[in-house]
Amino acid sequence: MIGKVRDLVADVERIAVLRANALGDFIFALPALDALRAGYPAAELVLIGAPWHERLLRDRPGPVDRVLVVPPAHGIRPAGSGEPEPAPESMARFLDAARRERFDLVLQMHGGGANSNPLVAGLGARVSAGLRAEDAPPLDRWLRYVYYQPEVVRYLEVAGLVGATPTGLVPRLAATGADLAEAYAVLGEPERPRIALHPGASDPRRRWPADRFAAVADELVAEGYEVLLTGTPEERALVAQVVAAARHPVRSLVGELSLGGLIGCYAGCEVVVANDTGPVHVAAALGTPTVGIFWVGNMINCAVPLRARHRPIASWTLNCPVCGQDCSRELYPARGGGPGCPHRVSFVTDVPVVEVLEAVADLTRR
Repeated sequence: MIGKVRDLVADVERIAVLRANALGDFIFALPALDALRAGYPAAELVLIGAPWHERLLRDRPGPVDRVLVVPPAHGIRPAGSGEPEPAPESMARFLDAARRERFDLVLQMHGGGANSNPLVAGLGARVSAGLRAEDAPPLDRWLRYVYYQPEVVRYLEVAGLVGATPTGLVPRLAATGADLAEAYAVLGEPERPRIALHPGASDPRRRWPADRFAAVADELVAEGYEVLLTGTPEERALVAQVVAAARHPVRSLVGELSLGGLIGCYAGCEVVVANDTGPVHVAAALGTPTVGIFWVGNMINCAVPLRARHRPIASWTLNCPVCGQDCSRELYPARGGGPGCPHRVSFVTDVPVVEVLEAVADLTRR
């Protein structure tokens, strides 16, 4: 059934939500999880996620009671470091164990549903609900997956399929004492106000050039800030490029902080400047001011809508810098769109350094 706000389901004791993808994706789902918690306050709320969700949410205040780790599978989640490659028998064992949990509701907040809807249906809940793209099987209650929609609103609509109404539109994440203690152990007491820069992103099209981050770092150091560079271990070389290009000393934290420590670090920063990637959404959820660099299409889906403490900056590059294809038409065949452009080069290079620095200055003046 196509989605609309429905009545709450009666006699619900246990709810599962499938959301096993990346860090920013989890942040976008937090308001929907809050809505489910408010709508079903006596029910156990279980996130079906990845090992890192379990580590992040253990002993952390929030709507999720516990995490049920789903094994790696195509279209669900990739294998993490040290995990075996996906195997059909591991998913069969997972489904068998999950069915014994006797979930009353299972919600799919994982994408279009081609791979995730069969998994959700296989959990055997009384009611299944979620998203459905053209190539996905239906659930008991479903909402059409339309790509261009703010992600937070998308998952609030999914929660509405089982009667949960929003309690807020902005993701909120708490920094725990352990987060702050880890950050302090690594960084010590600040001698100057801190600003963190995160130059990485999983998709190269969303990466602002390293020399631009270096230019921002130099100006901020000259203005009296301590500049920290954050990144995943896979982004070590990229962060090193920023360090090498900067004229003033800046500190790389790659490999020094867990995700909790990163949360503690960002909680103590004046501003976080980052590409459109998980850390900028984490910082915003903590209430730390952010300057995010977004391709215009991603800005529609992912940028925080508030402006009192956040300055998302849009790149308006529509044509691939390599082949010239208009990538804004890829989803629109009637407008001449066709197969997606295969090139993976930055689409955000038209954002100038001065705009980022002006945004930081505007936020720090406040």
